[in-house]
Amino acid sequence: MKQFKYIINGNVYNVSVNQVEDTTAEVEVNGTPYKVEMDKPAKKEFVTIKRPAQAPTTSTGAPVVNRHSAETSAAALKSPLPGVILTVDCKVGDTVKRGQKLFVLEAMKMENIIPSDRDGQIVEIKVGKGDSVLEGADLVIIK
Repeated sequence: MKQFKYIINGNVYNVSVNQVEDTTAEVEVNGTPYKVEMDKPAKKEFVTIKRPAQAPTTSTGAPVVNRHSAETSAAALKSPLPGVILTVDCKVGDTVKRGQKLFVLEAMKMENIIPSDRDGQIVEIKVGKGDSVLEGADLVIIK
């Protein structure tokens, strides 16, 4: 269920979208239920919820530490959160080290440094300065 708050001509409307099927939506406006017919079927939205994996522990309760092996295939560095790209601090062909700053991403009025997650070479840059990105969007391909 999605909830929205609209102010129209000074009047406040609390709208809850309860269910959407094809061209019919069941909504509530300030507690009053309505069925709304749409001229086109609603787009299907898929939401992926990413939860951090719980670290494995030994019999003593100490966390198990795994060393990362060197990655040899090309893989995308993804945006950890939605925002706007403020700077692109790499270019195609650059050799980068794990932890090296590649981008600055503004999210919720804060600047976030996006570092490389592996050693490698920049194969392709998918975003530019001023681009808006969603969480999980490919930023750069590192080989």
